[in-house]
Amino acid sequence: MSVDLPVSSPTWVSAFLDLAAEELERGSAFWAQVTGTTLSAVRGAQHEFTTLVPTDGDDHLRIQRRDAGGSRVHLDLHVPDQAAAAAYAVELGAEVVRPEEREDGFVVLVSPGGLSFCFVGQRATTRSRPTSWPAGHRSRVDQVSIDAPGRLLAAELAFWRDLTGWRLRRTAYPEFHQLEVPSSQPLQVLLQRLDDDATEVSVHLDLTTDDVGAELERHVALGARVLASHDHWTVLADPGGLRYCVAGDPPDHDVPA
Repeated sequence: MSVDLPVSSPTWVSAFLDLAAEELERGSAFWAQVTGTTLSAVRGAQHEFTTLVPTDGDDHLRIQRRDAGGSRVHLDLHVPDQAAAAAYAVELGAEVVRPEEREDGFVVLVSPGGLSFCFVGQRATTRSRPTSWPAGHRSRVDQVSIDAPGRLLAAELAFWRDLTGWRLRRTAYPEFHQLEVPSSQPLQVLLQRLDDDATEVSVHLDLTTDDVGAELERHVALGARVLASHDHWTVLADPGGLRYCVAGDPPDHDVPA
């Protein structure tokens, strides 16, 4: 039975690395090397955007120079009608920060918990394959984690469930919920309860690999730092301090053949 999805349900999800201006060159080189992608030509009215172009498929990782504030990650939700999607998001509790403008065609919003995200109109349909490395293993950025302090979690869970129209389920870990993302999407979406006193919601990237040891060795050689190790994942920071995780899962377990 088909399910009617809201106008804000994305056909594609991209992650944007918003790198502080002083970290842009170093951070761009690091993420291109870590992901096995190629940096596109710079674009944008202020020459602020680049894309991490995969060897196959459509891109789902992009970089933006951030002229004020530290580095962070935000999400781009690709939808057919950005204005209609934004209007629905506002009904759910979002706030529009920058309305759609004809020349750029995107809307900037913040979620109820203060997470920045955009509705964009670019079309993409084909997922890229994991990158194979000389050591014989593979890896891929295939998930974003929306990290919410406990007091903001319930509102954020409801918001992202209703905004995307995707079912929300609990995981084996009590602090995590997972959106049931369609298999055509390039990124899984996890929502995590933070046990700290963060003032607003944030996002980090997760990579999966079939050889955690080899992948961590590669990241550290490129300038990353290991911050914490858990049973199933390792927390790292890129050369500029932006946090992300590496998990031990086959990186193509949900990629269509």
